[in-house]
Amino acid sequence: MAIIKHKEQRVGIFIDTQNLYHSAKNLYKSKVNFAQVVKDALAGRTLVRVIAYVINTETGEEKGFFEALEKAGIETKTKQLQVFAGGAKKGDWDVGIAVDAIKMAPKLDTVVLVSGDGDYVPLLEFLKHHFGCQVEVVAFGKSSSGRLIEMSDDFIDLDDFPKKYLLAGRRQNRK
Repeated sequence: MAIIKHKEQRVGIFIDTQNLYHSAKNLYKSKVNFAQVVKDALAGRTLVRVIAYVINTETGEEKGFFEALEKAGIETKTKQLQVFAGGAKKGDWDVGIAVDAIKMAPKLDTVVLVSGDGDYVPLLEFLKHHFGCQVEVVAFGKSSSGRLIEMSDDFIDLDDFPKKYLLAGRRQNRK
């Protein structure tokens, strides 16, 4: 079945920033061009909201990155990195992204999840079956859950055109 994309579709884009950041870093030793990812995910349709979920670290070195996202028209939601007594660190937004997508689903025709994390499979199932949303995934296929890709109505594999989705001057493993 062909995926239908038309300019009147109301689209919400939810970016699991950590997931994409780590995939680009591990696969390509590079950083993601989030503006290009959003442009291609939107595909000329009506943007209702685009949110990047980000983590504040102890050093604050990510401030410039957050400003670049906002300059590109991407709303950011931040939370602090959790540091546990033993030194372990945790910073994820899985539940926050899921809650926001569910809250916004009645106002959307299409939900675009920018992440390859298989933990989102139940979210995609819920959005499709309870709200009738078209669900699309954008991620690096090499580091994405096969089940997540299967569950999506459309999948944009950033590995197909890494030069397009990575920031110039920071790539080492070019395709």
